[in-house]
Amino acid sequence: MSIPSHRSSRRYRRDRTAARVGMLLVCVMVLLTVGGVWYLVGAETGVRQPSTVGPLFMLETGAMAMPPQATPEVIEQAADAALAAPPVIKPAAVEPVVEEEPAIVELPAAPQPAVEVAVPLKPTGPMFNGRPIKPVRTVRMLVTAYSPDARSCGKFADNITASGYSVWTNAMKLVAADKRMFKFGTILTIPGYNDGHPVPVLDRGGKIKGHRLDVLYPTHGIARQWGAQWLNVTVWDYAD
Repeated sequence: MSIPSHRSSRRYRRDRTAARVGMLLVCVMVLLTVGGVWYLVGAETGVRQPSTVGPLFMLETGAMAMPPQATPEVIEQAADAALAAPPVIKPAAVEPVVEEEPAIVELPAAPQPAVEVAVPLKPTGPMFNGRPIKPVRTVRMLVTAYSPDARSCGKFADNITASGYSVWTNAMKLVAADKRMFKFGTILTIPGYNDGHPVPVLDRGGKIKGHRLDVLYPTHGIARQWGAQWLNVTVWDYAD
């Protein structure tokens, strides 16, 4: 068995140290490569996360941390990379836009055109049955009075006039006349009867002939008070 010389021992230690240094360099290169890739990926995505794998990493504040074993060349490369990397800008907070509802403006109502309404003039002359009348002629007549009871009408005392109307027509203000003088419906005014207001001819009488009229009163006693009078009777006709 041979004993190694002193020179051989030195060579063995030198080779062993060289192997260790080579291994250390390989590890350093691997760490540098992984850290650089990690840094570049973070720069492209806009998010830089601190890495404990690579030899250098960046924080959000831009501060740089270096591992204690970094050489001056590594530090210079890291500084160049930090200056070349774009700054991280946080997007500003955008406040939501609140759309206000439009104000409702009430417009004044459009003026309506004036409408002229024709108002019929109220007649100022004599009226009968709601219609204006006009005088036609005046006739001198003998005017007597009668009542609807049997003492005046005898067997015809049925409260129905010869024209078929009730004796209560026109509030019992009507006239009996000769049909040859006045037809039914003729309008007359007789002084002293019905306060001079128009009355219609609605009845006949056996003794009422020619220029003779008989005005109606509600009772025989009132009719006797009238008596017999010669009067100027006015004949009227409708003016419309």
